[in-house]
Amino acid sequence: MPATKKSNQKQALKIHHIPGKAKHFAKITFWFFMGAFLGLFLLISFSYIIFQQIFRNEIYPGVFIQGMNVGGKTPEFVDTFFSERNKNLNKTTFTFIYQDQIATISAQQLHLGYDSKLLAEQAFSIGRSHDAVSNASIVLEGYLTGLTLSPAYTFSQEALASELSPIIQKIKVDPVDAVFAFQNGKVTTFRPSTDGQEVDMKRLTDAVISKIPFILATDSPQTFTMYLPIHQLKPHITTDQANNLGIKELIGTGTSLFQHSIPGRIYNVTLAASRVNGTLVAPGEEFSFAKAVGDVSSFTGYQQAYVIQDGKTVLGDGGGVCQVSTTLFRAALNAGLPITERHAHAYRVGYYEEDGPPGIDATVYVPSIDLKFRNDTGHYILIQEAIDPSELRLTFYIYGVSDGRTTSMTNPVVSNIVPALPTIYTDDPTLPPGTLKQVDFAANGATVSFSRTVMKDGKVYISDFYKSVYQPWAAAYVRGPQ
Repeated sequence: MPATKKSNQKQALKIHHIPGKAKHFAKITFWFFMGAFLGLFLLISFSYIIFQQIFRNEIYPGVFIQGMNVGGKTPEFVDTFFSERNKNLNKTTFTFIYQDQIATISAQQLHLGYDSKLLAEQAFSIGRSHDAVSNASIVLEGYLTGLTLSPAYTFSQEALASELSPIIQKIKVDPVDAVFAFQNGKVTTFRPSTDGQEVDMKRLTDAVISKIPFILATDSPQTFTMYLPIHQLKPHITTDQANNLGIKELIGTGTSLFQHSIPGRIYNVTLAASRVNGTLVAPGEEFSFAKAVGDVSSFTGYQQAYVIQDGKTVLGDGGGVCQVSTTLFRAALNAGLPITERHAHAYRVGYYEEDGPPGIDATVYVPSIDLKFRNDTGHYILIQEAIDPSELRLTFYIYGVSDGRTTSMTNPVVSNIVPALPTIYTDDPTLPPGTLKQVDFAANGATVSFSRTVMKDGKVYISDFYKSVYQPWAAAYVRGPQ
């Protein structure tokens, strides 16, 4: 065999043996590192087991609650520590206000404070789950950067509602559904809807809870003043839904007292008011009191009472009807409606000055002397009356749609005062013998004037002036036959 061929064969054998040596070296290296890794793992595991044994009854290091390091502390220590802090926090007070209603409640009454037992359990449970890898990671994180546990707290919404129950009951108002019944051109039954209200417990609870982090962050008792939030309750049937005439709100009121009236006069006031009640006035229509009340006589149900006739106070059918016209006049003034006809009484009537100044009255003598006003609101208006029998007060309400007009009146000015006339006595055969009863009171004569201004869209819409010239009047008595 040639020498060159033998040399090539030897070199090929050498190259063939090199991969075998590298493979052997790799195996040695692998098992070396594997052994080292297993050794390290066993060392770490053994150390972790020893670590767990050391902190078997204690919280792992690096756990913080409210800035305090509780690592190495027992759960019992944490429970006791935060229970002690609660003794101060319990003195924190909340003062709840709604208008003139005030209630002061302590944090202790609300069961508000640290949940010490839960905090102790949570702190101790960190790093003690069923996942060993997760536990080791959490413990390492605690060592390196620390773990902050959010402070658990207690707060009883039921206690808050219970402590505030007296105020809550006073504040609560149920909504009222509207009622509207229309028959033969008049509204027979009308009641506007009204919103109800109640304490908004969700908003209140959220407001109290928002204070808790601040309370827990301090060591001293705090005082908080909170206004009770109110939630509006809407009726099922609103005034708008109850009628298709657009009547939805109160636009004017008028009142007067008729105390000391004789029974016949009280009866007539009630009857005349009921006949005006429920009157609808169309847009642009002129209201006539004489038309609304109808005939005033014994044939239409009125009783005898004292009226002014020919300068004297005498018995006549329908005495007291002017109480009704006067009250309605006041309501129309207040509503800002244009008054198209109004007449003052012959003298200052005491009834009309029982709850207000003189000069704001309107006499009627159906059908010639009337009270009239015009509905210029662009919507229907409704006239409603109410009588308080205990106070003997008549009130008229005018409902419609507000167009933004506002009304102001000057205080009546009294001038040209003339002394009252001598007392008048009138025989009344219906009274028992020897009975003396006063039916009229002395009144000085006077001139009384006032003005009214109605504003709309920032401009003067109505400016009117009322002047009443009252004659001097005598006190009047009726007496039974001698």
